[in-house]
This record gives sequence, structure tokens and C-alpha cells, in this order.
Amino acid sequence: MIRVIVADDHPIVRSGIVGLIALDADIEVVGEAADGVEAVELARTLRPDVVLMDLRMPRLTGAEATAQLAEELPEVRVLVLTTYETDDDILGAIEAGASGYLLKAAPQEQIVAGIRSVADGHTVLAPSIAATLVTRMRSAPAERPQLSPRELEVLKLVATGLSNPAIARALFIGEATVKTHLLHVFEKLDVSDRTRAVTLALELGLL
Repeated sequence: MIRVIVADDHPIVRSGIVGLIALDADIEVVGEAADGVEAVELARTLRPDVVLMDLRMPRLTGAEATAQLAEELPEVRVLVLTTYETDDDILGAIEAGASGYLLKAAPQEQIVAGIRSVADGHTVLAPSIAATLVTRMRSAPAERPQLSPRELEVLKLVATGLSNPAIARALFIGEATVKTHLLHVFEKLDVSDRTRAVTLALELGLL
């Protein structure tokens, strides 16, 4: 039996969700919450398998309640069930620790299947939500490695074709120090040779 708490601030909507999932013999609604504070308090007391969490609720939002549950009761899984699908809503809920994100407009069988999947430890995303996340990830700028000023100096001289001894003379440092800086550059850029280090640094806008 999967034990579920339903958290939604609209009584009629909440009753509809309870009625919808209570039709399945392997799911039991053990509590109802009208806001995020109630959801957390009930979860502490009842220790459900899954909390069906709306996002826009008074006193404590769904994302805030999810974050609190993730910290206090990590064994309790949260499945967001909401009408909102903006980028910030989706990312906020997932970053807070939600195990799934479905829309209230989803078919009954999808919601019930989502509860079962989340209870089994899987992640569930509505197709439109998954597409939004993929788009967001693809459009996010790649994180640039952070090179120290001296490492950049050495790499710039490598790009001009200078050898290690020539770079050491140009910067008034030892050849061993040049090699050390280059090893750090290779490690940060995840490359194994001077040519790839220079080309990648150019691609990332470091040079």
C-alpha cells in the first residue's frame, strides 16, 4: 500500500485529487493539507511514502515545503502536481528536492502511475516539463574553467609558439614553474596537450 498526503490550498481541487487516486486499491490517502506548513507537519506525523504537492500555497509554498521535507524526511518522496509550468517553477521545485513534476491536466492514469513510480524511487516528469528542462539546459552557457592570471599568461605565450624555456625567460620564472602552471591548465581544461589547451581556451573565450 502506498501512503499519500495530498497538499493543495483549494478544497474542491484537493477533494477531486483525493477522489481520483483513492480509486486505486494500492494507494491510500492518509492526510490532506491546505498549505505547505500543514503538509510538513502531517508528513512528520504520518510519514507517508509520497506527498502530492501543489506549488502556489499560503504560509509555505510547495517548493519551500519540499525543501524542508528533503532535509528533514528524505525518505518521503514529493511529487509536484500543479497547474504551473514556468521555467522558474519547474527548476525551483526540482532543486528543492521534488522527485517528480506533473500537471493537474494530466490523465488520471498518468497521475496514478506517477505516484507509483515516485514511491518506487524513480523520477517522473510530464513530457512538456521534460522538454522545458532539456531546452533550458541546452541554452545555458557552458561553465568556463577559472584559470589564474599566471596560468593565463603562460597559456598566452604557449599560443604564440614559445617553448617552456622561452616562456620561463619571458616571465622571469623557472622552467619547472612553467611546467607546473601548464599541468594545472591541462587539469582545469581536461586536456592532455598544449595544442588542445590553446584551441579549447580560444573556444571558451579565455584567450
